[in-house]
Order: sequence, then structure tokens, then C-alpha cells
Amino acid sequence: MESQPLLRGSSARSKLPSWTLFLAVCAVGIGGTFQYGYNVSIINAPTQHIHRFLNETWTNRYHKALNPDLLTFLWSVIASVFSLGGMCGALVGGSMAIRLGRKGALLMNNIIAMLASILMGISFPTGLFELLIAGRFLIGINSGVGICVQPLYLGEVAPKHLRGGMAMGSSIFLTGGILMGQIIGLRELLGEEMYWPLLLSSSCLPAFAQLLFLPWFPESPRYLLIDRGDELSCVKALKRFHGSSEYEREMEDIQRESFALDGEKAKKPWQLFTDRAVRWQLITVIVMTMGQQLSGINAIYFYATYVFEQAGISAEHIPYVTLGTGACECLTALTCGLLIDYVGRRYLIIGGYLLMTFWSIVLTFSLTYQELYPWVPYVSMTSIFAFILSFGLGPGGITNTLIAELFIQSSRAAAYMIGGTISWISFFTIGMLFPFIVNRLKQYCFLVFLLECSSVAAFLFFVIPETKNKSFLAIEKEFHKLNFGRNKKETELYERRQLHDGF
Repeated sequence: MESQPLLRGSSARSKLPSWTLFLAVCAVGIGGTFQYGYNVSIINAPTQHIHRFLNETWTNRYHKALNPDLLTFLWSVIASVFSLGGMCGALVGGSMAIRLGRKGALLMNNIIAMLASILMGISFPTGLFELLIAGRFLIGINSGVGICVQPLYLGEVAPKHLRGGMAMGSSIFLTGGILMGQIIGLRELLGEEMYWPLLLSSSCLPAFAQLLFLPWFPESPRYLLIDRGDELSCVKALKRFHGSSEYEREMEDIQRESFALDGEKAKKPWQLFTDRAVRWQLITVIVMTMGQQLSGINAIYFYATYVFEQAGISAEHIPYVTLGTGACECLTALTCGLLIDYVGRRYLIIGGYLLMTFWSIVLTFSLTYQELYPWVPYVSMTSIFAFILSFGLGPGGITNTLIAELFIQSSRAAAYMIGGTISWISFFTIGMLFPFIVNRLKQYCFLVFLLECSSVAAFLFFVIPETKNKSFLAIEKEFHKLNFGRNKKETELYERRQLHDGF
């Protein structure tokens, strides 16, 4: 059955995705970035319960108490092995997307999630904490593959004028996963001690949902035509996504890119580092992905509990107030999805970093003088929510969208592998170094993040063009002068390649 617009009329058709496109976003999101956000979030609630499980298991096995330092080490392994798995997932995600297709890679990825859920679920009854570590590693791989392949799929199936909003589906489902994990982890649901194995193994539910719904949707049309050379399947997929009356425009755009590539195969990650035609795109991806993880958002969550306590909120009510931070992120991702195709990527991401710079200054002062006046804690609380809003409107929402747009088909999967790997390494690094930074600098740690946010904003201001409503080939042309400068020979080769745009 061919797709229909969400609303009738030509103006609605141009501004809204079809039902098929909308439901495809939901189908890929529930088992993609939702899993990442959910599994980052649910590990916080059972921390003390897992500590007791480790102590009891160690005592029963070795007939002696577990050393506190070793307990800290084991908990660190359980928490950080997720990042290691995520990095491995990012490294294989691009290859899976090329060999199995975007849709095939996401479907296969759910098998890893289900295996991880089984291992984490049986770790308690079997008394084997090693299964918990293995399960966290596997669910990390699942999250790494999902966060790499999902934006790749969404960026390729979306029409040019809706590409930003649809690509924001990755951030919307990620923040939705964080919020859902916070809700499920409440004491009234699965936050009690007896339920923690069930809480950790609940990640099988999104995987099962994706296995149930995603097969009903087509593969990425760009992948089908450019990578597989299957024009008939590409046309069928475009008709499903856009309808018989609208698909020709998208088909022409895909054909232009296919002709420009002239049979060029998908590149490996290491080939991008030696390809001068993508030099500045690659530098931009590295700066953006590192900037996203090192921006200070982790410091915000670290200080949130302290700030809420200082504002007079009781310890038993803090988990419910913390839900507000998750809801704030989710709401901001939705807002960014509505704004991105109107305001543009450049304004949102640069503006987001500048706002985060400002709120870092405010937080440094408010945390320094937290006890001087009774109203200062409320300034700190407001700053925390404002920082989260700024992050969601800027780097949290735009980064993955831009990675899809800065590269043409032959380089896109490899770019996501590089970006994903850098992101996970940065995530792991900040997780390891952050406690030491806070212990040494206290509230002045935000001065470090202030410098980082302002530096990334300056870089993006001078390097990144606006990509709104532009084809992938047009965006590639924007970077041409940066990549080649005045090199006449390279310029002639590049312009000869651009002649294929006339098809």
C-alpha cells in the first residue's frame, strides 16, 4: 500500500512526512537510539542493589568479605564495560550497514540485545556477576551499532526538506529512552531490590518490538540503488515512502548522486583519513562528536542531586525531580525536531554551544556562592535545566544529523563508524577522568567545559556551512574550497566529477 501524507493538501504534503515515513522513524528508533538512552539510564537505579549482590556473591564463593576497593573496581567495570561495548559496536556498525543493509543491520542487532538481556537476567539466580559484565558489554555493542546505523537510515530515507526533522528522530528516541529508564527505575515500578535483574533484562522489549515492526518497512532507497544497484527495489521503496506522485523528485536526486559516484564503492574508515575531498568534513565530525561528549552535560547530572538538596528538596523526592531533567531533554529534542528545518542546523548548534558557555559561567558563580543567599540554589537549579535545554537544542540534537549530511553515499557509513568510535572513546574518557576533575576543581570544573564549548562554537562558526534544504552533492561542493584551496589540478578533477550533476 502506497503512503499518504499525514494531512491532505499540497502544502501539508510538502511540510509533513507520509505515514510510512513517520512509522518507519518509530520502528527504527525503538530498537536503535532508544536502547542507548534506556541502558545508560536504568543502571543508575539499582546501584546499591548490585553492590549487595557483588558482596554476597563474593562471600558465598570465596568465604571472605569483598574488599571495598575491589568492590569499587567491579562496579566500575560493570558501568564502564558498556562504553567499551559501544565502541566495538560503532566499529562494526558501518560494516554491518554496508553488508546487510541499513534495515538488515538493525534487525540483526536485536539478537545481540536479546542475548544481553538473558545474561543480565540470569546473573542473579546463578550467582555469576561475570554474566552481568558480559551482558552489559553486549548491550553496549547493541547500542553502538544502533546509534551508528539508525541516523544513517533516517538520513537516507528522508526527503531533502524534511531531512533535519526526521534525523532528529535519533535524538528524540535517545532522550525518550533516558526518560523511560528513569521512570521504570522508580521504587514503585522496578526499582526495588528484588526486581533489579528484571529491570536490566527489560531491554529485550524494545528489541522484540523492532523485530516485530521493522520488517514491514522498506530498505533505504539510496542503499538499494547506489550500493546494490537495484533500481526496481529502489523505486518500490520510494513509492512506499513518498507515494506515486512524489517519488520522482527523490529518485532524480538519488540518481544524480549515483552518477556522480560513478560506481565508487563504499569506503573504509581509514580511507577517509587519506581522502583530501573529505578532509574538513572529517575534522568537523571529530570536533562535533568530541565536543558533544566533553561539553559538560555529565557534570550537570553529577551536580544535579547536590543542587536539588540545597534547594530544600528531600532525598526521597529527588528521583522524581530528576525525572524533570529527563523530561526536559526529551521536550527539547522534540522542539529541535520542529525547528531544525526552519531555523537551520548552523544556527542551532552554534547557538547551543554559546548558550552552554553562558550557563557554565552562571553555574560557576552560583555554585561558588551557593550558601551566601537563600535564593542562589534556585539560580543553580534554573541553570541546570537551562544548560540541558541548550544541549538538547544544539549539540545533543544536531550532531548526528550533520554527520549524515556532510558526506555522500560512499563515505557516509565510514564517517559514522569514525564519529561513533570517537564519541564512545570520549564518553569512556570523561567517565574515567570526571571524578578526578571534580575532586580537584570542584565547581570550577565548569570553567573547563566553558572553554571547550566556546572553542567548538568558534570552530563551527568558521567551518560549517548551512545544510538546510541542500542535496548531499551541494553540501559536498560547499566544502570544496576548504578541502582543495587553490589546487588547480584537484579542482579540475572535482569539477569534471560535478558535471554528472546535470543528469
